Amino acid sequence: MKIVLASQSPRRKELLGRMGLEFVTQASKIDESAFDGLAARELVATLSREKAQWIARQLDGETLVIGADTVVVRDGAALGKPKDAEDAVAMLLSLSGRDHQVCTGVTVCRGDRVLTQVEETQVTFRELTEAEVRQYVSTGEPMDKAGAYGIQGLGGLLVEGIRGDYSNVVGLPVCRLGQMLKDFGVDCLALAGR
Repeated sequence: MKIVLASQSPRRKELLGRMGLEFVTQASKIDESAFDGLAARELVATLSREKAQWIARQLDGETLVIGADTVVVRDGAALGKPKDAEDAVAMLLSLSGRDHQVCTGVTVCRGDRVLTQVEETQVTFRELTEAEVRQYVSTGEPMDKAGAYGIQGLGGLLVEGIRGDYSNVVGLPVCRLGQMLKDFGVDCLALAGR
């Protein structure tokens, strides 16, 4: 079965690869701003579905397509990718010493069948100084990441604790996706044993 990941994210590509699947990546061309104003969980579910279905419409009905979208949520407000370095500094300072949630919507579709679910992980940042935040932002790492940090990189130095799926914070909830794929006849553990 051909599998397409509807994303150019190197983090999602790496996580899906670790699941033992052979796949190709293809970016969708949807206007994400058209969905501004949706609550975080609804936003990531909608965007993951739109991305997956946009790709699926370009392909045959036999190809399995996986779409995902991640946001960081602080006090109910979704934080996307920072617009610039000062926006990244402001985001990170607003997360300092506090809990926040990382929500990822995941969609798997094949033909007319579409399954969308949302994973949520709670993350706690330690108290940060403005100097530390500026130093981290100067590395460039935060600039293409929701909430302006990457837990799998230097951003891990900011994280004091986590409750839930670590891979979700990276950008793809591997455990949940594995269960969703089983519903489409793709058993990652069985494939790995071959």
